[in-house]
Amino acid sequence: MSALLKGLHKQAAAPSLVPSSTNDDLEEQAELESGDTFALPVPALTRAPRQTSKQLYTPLQGSDYFAQALQVEVTGSNETTRQFRAYYTPATSLREQLTPPPKAARQVHPEIDIDPATLFNGVESPKPAKRDVLVVCHHGAGYSGLSYALFAKQLVQLSNGQLGVLSFDARGHGKTADANDLSLQSLSRDLVDLVKTLYPEREQAPDLLLVGHSMGGAVVTDACPKLQAHVANVIGLAVLDVVEGTAIEALRTMNAYLDAQPKGFASIEAAIEWHVKSRTIRNLESARVSVPALLSPSEQDPALPFSWRTDLRSTSAHWQGWFEGLSDKYLACPTPKLLVLAGTDRLDKPLMIAQMQGKYQLVVFQEAGHCLHEDAPERLATTVLDFWRRNDRTNVLAGVKKVGQ
Repeated sequence: MSALLKGLHKQAAAPSLVPSSTNDDLEEQAELESGDTFALPVPALTRAPRQTSKQLYTPLQGSDYFAQALQVEVTGSNETTRQFRAYYTPATSLREQLTPPPKAARQVHPEIDIDPATLFNGVESPKPAKRDVLVVCHHGAGYSGLSYALFAKQLVQLSNGQLGVLSFDARGHGKTADANDLSLQSLSRDLVDLVKTLYPEREQAPDLLLVGHSMGGAVVTDACPKLQAHVANVIGLAVLDVVEGTAIEALRTMNAYLDAQPKGFASIEAAIEWHVKSRTIRNLESARVSVPALLSPSEQDPALPFSWRTDLRSTSAHWQGWFEGLSDKYLACPTPKLLVLAGTDRLDKPLMIAQMQGKYQLVVFQEAGHCLHEDAPERLATTVLDFWRRNDRTNVLAGVKKVGQ
């Protein structure tokens, strides 16, 4: 696991998620380390004071859901260097070997000292018989790595730390710069290059379970065989609420959808409120974590000082390319496959036939919307954990054909 550290450009404490006009990570870290983030408990038998709208939609910190926020410098195959913001919680097997002990005890997943000189006291990390498993998450268009915050926390807890989670901001999203060329090929190459940077030696890389939402589902599907061939063993592929046929059909109404969105917001709280009341995100807690990363300060309209971080309309040239051929590529991936949908009517014909043939596992969340990983994070964590356990290649049923193969 020490290979993970070689690709890190710098470490930042998981940031306070309230964007500032300077967008300064040092200010975020100062807020995080101040320790003034806990509300006083409500005394027993006493009615809690009624929350104002602003209090109800106050942003939450990413540090309560991930162990670390990392700024990773990635040099791609074309020699171009980019920096990606990633959110990471390692598997327990790594955390238990770290020295010195965890220091930020107030966090759900403690801060980790990632100085290579102190990791394992300078001794090469032991090579366990069973590899660690890292769940690598890719968000959808317009979202960010923090959309997986609640899912990541639940998955680590439910697996008792057997699974680690890495979620990152794609180019042009969240705290990752460079919005140029959001083609499927570039996004897929970014994912491969990022994981390769973190784990340059295949022998030290964990097994990977890929999870992608919407556009991110297309990215992890495209990247899966490349990661398998050149970086690490891919033990599973989970795609969330995206199907080629229905996605391409929906593109015809995409501009109308964008026209209906607010052009900006008067405050971060107002943006969170809009996402919840419009049912774009049906989970208030998740919206309080993920929505701030979707915005950036704007001076175009003094009444709306926050605008969208990612201009989705400017990516329209790539919309068709994100989803064309998705079903065939998904079914061809040589790894167990899981498809989670928010409605059965979203299956296209190739996937419907393949599902009847048992080529992948299908789960439907009727109670969730398109952002099902935010709407139902605990259920998704349970589903992914069960999927992993069912297809765990280290179990005694090594000769039994796995689901989706």
